[in-house]
Amino acid sequence: MKHRTPLTAAALSAALTVALAAGFLLALSGPAQADSATSAPARPALTVKRTIAQTATWPLTLSATGSIAPWQEVVIGAEIGGQRLAELRVDVGDRVKKGQLLARLSPGTLEADLAAGRAALLEAEASARESRQTAERVKTLQGSEALSPQAIDQAVAAEAAGQARVAAAKARVQADELRLAYTQVKAPDDGVISARIATPGALVQPGQELFRLQRQGRLEWRAEVPGAELAPLKPGQLVRLQPSGAPAVEGRVRRVAPAVDAQTRNGLVYVDLKPGEALRAGLFARGDFVLGERPALTLPQTAVLLRDGFSYVFRIEGSQVSQTKVEVGRREGSRVEIRQGLQAGAAVVEAGVGFLADGDTVRIAP
Repeated sequence: MKHRTPLTAAALSAALTVALAAGFLLALSGPAQADSATSAPARPALTVKRTIAQTATWPLTLSATGSIAPWQEVVIGAEIGGQRLAELRVDVGDRVKKGQLLARLSPGTLEADLAAGRAALLEAEASARESRQTAERVKTLQGSEALSPQAIDQAVAAEAAGQARVAAAKARVQADELRLAYTQVKAPDDGVISARIATPGALVQPGQELFRLQRQGRLEWRAEVPGAELAPLKPGQLVRLQPSGAPAVEGRVRRVAPAVDAQTRNGLVYVDLKPGEALRAGLFARGDFVLGERPALTLPQTAVLLRDGFSYVFRIEGSQVSQTKVEVGRREGSRVEIRQGLQAGAAVVEAGVGFLADGDTVRIAP
């Protein structure tokens, strides 16, 4: 039989020695770690720049949205039918003058009809001259027994019929000339060709649309404004407009619609725009109607922090900052209006407010 008692006693002795050593080391390291935690450095102070809330006079505006459209758009169509489109002189985007030739239709038989009508007019005029001369001779014999009253009346009636035939022939010639002139499609006013529907060689019909013309190249902004806010808008007021994808422009109110849409409860305000190469009909635009001026307490937009759906600024109080809730209003350039929550002359952090918290210690940059 084997004996294990000496080995077991030795193992227990070794384990006891290791435990005592570990406890001794833990006792020595505990105070050192506590001192290390106590002496951890405090959060460093951020360096910030200070700005002062200032009062300025800002324009009082009313914002709206809408689309840019032609001031007036003219549909240019064919006055006659049955003729082929022989030539196109303009294309979309071309600027044209009043009376400028836009397209030409094939005259076909219109020239021959006009020539025949003029020949018929000459024949009618010759017949009318003969009838007039006969009537003048007959009138000299009136009251004598050379001619009967019936013959005299017939000669006078023949003269009147001749004059009527001349008038009818002149009317036919004028109609043929007008139809021939209609083969020349001309611009009714100065402007810009906004659409071209015509196709060379096509057989046109009366009234068929060939072109669309923006009269005088003028554009307007048709702003949709709630009916309750239409009252302060008057013709001549300044409007600052920002079209999508184009530089900002200015305009003037031309007309305020007298009625409000029953579905949207909005009314249209027509604003004349200054011409610009970047403006296009159909663009969406946002604009501000300048109604007057009003004092405003302003700060740089970088001083306002948007957090949890509210606006805040960080007031500087000695070496610490205090988070203050404010209500913002109009924006002008890089500054924003503070409507509530701050007084004029208050010192706040100008930028970097997203890195601050209420009560943080800061260092003011010189």
